[in-house]
Amino acid sequence: MARSQLRQPQKPPIDAWGAGRLGLIFSLLYRFGPPRWSQYVRKHWAGQRLVIAVPYLWLFLFFAVPFIIVLKLSFSEVRLAMPPFAPLIEKVSDVAYAVNLNLGNYAFLLSDPLYTSSYLYSAKVAAVSTLFCLLIGYPMAYAIARSTPTMRGIWLMLIILPFWTSFLLRVYAWVGLLKTDGLINQALGIFGLGPFTMMYTDFAVYIGIVYSYLPFMILPLYSNLEKHDLTLLEASADLGAGPIKSFLRITLPLSFPGIVAGSLLVFIPSVGEYVIPSLLGRSDQLMIGRVLSDEFFANRDWPVASAVSIAMLLMLVVPIVLFQRFQNRELAGAKK
Repeated sequence: MARSQLRQPQKPPIDAWGAGRLGLIFSLLYRFGPPRWSQYVRKHWAGQRLVIAVPYLWLFLFFAVPFIIVLKLSFSEVRLAMPPFAPLIEKVSDVAYAVNLNLGNYAFLLSDPLYTSSYLYSAKVAAVSTLFCLLIGYPMAYAIARSTPTMRGIWLMLIILPFWTSFLLRVYAWVGLLKTDGLINQALGIFGLGPFTMMYTDFAVYIGIVYSYLPFMILPLYSNLEKHDLTLLEASADLGAGPIKSFLRITLPLSFPGIVAGSLLVFIPSVGEYVIPSLLGRSDQLMIGRVLSDEFFANRDWPVASAVSIAMLLMLVVPIVLFQRFQNRELAGAKK
């Protein structure tokens, strides 16, 4: 048979409608496929803005709104009613409203020595506790950062392990340790020492705060120390500097952002601490958290209690701003 007479395989005829549909599908996939679809969403649907809006919405609902409510209550007057405060805006006629702003609550805070002494005492306790946390937490964070990866994970687990139990139970356990016939005095009695009065003192409050907030000092310090370039220490040793001089000139300045972050994470919640001073602290000198609770629940003076809250928040604004500033600086340094 001649070569020209061989039947060549013919391609199936292309349906015009099918070709149109395939062309439309491929055109849509090309235009809105996975690579371009993500670009289209980011460009036109503002997906990133929606993601960013979630934490802002959270802050608005759970910080801004309660703050506005408490701020409004701080300018009210106390009443023997339910709720126990007068409204700020009262209707006096069909077309007139009266705004009652009471600044006497803030003036009362400045005139009564109970509140000023409570603020100063709270700041002192928080500052001393932060210092002890730094002195204890820095060596621990340094040892964890310089340990092997396996031991590093074990140490971090042991640091975080107390958070698996109730905060109240952990603080209440110190009552059995620090009381006059507690375990510590019993152990000291074996050596003929004691008994010592440790409960309901400033010492007990320091012990409770340092024990409870020490992880908040260790973790930021560890996060900072773990990122240090060890070749700087090797270069310092090659230049003749000893370990102490290398630590003071290299490690300590580089760890300053971690020190600030850990100190603020301990100081800020310690100022308004309520549970630890109530269980372990003195009864003749109250911290501001205890004063705030008594004004709300015992005296039922919500306007004064709200003024105490606003004043405490204003006192903590400076540490919070410093913490945010150093956190942003550390993040900017990590990106470089």
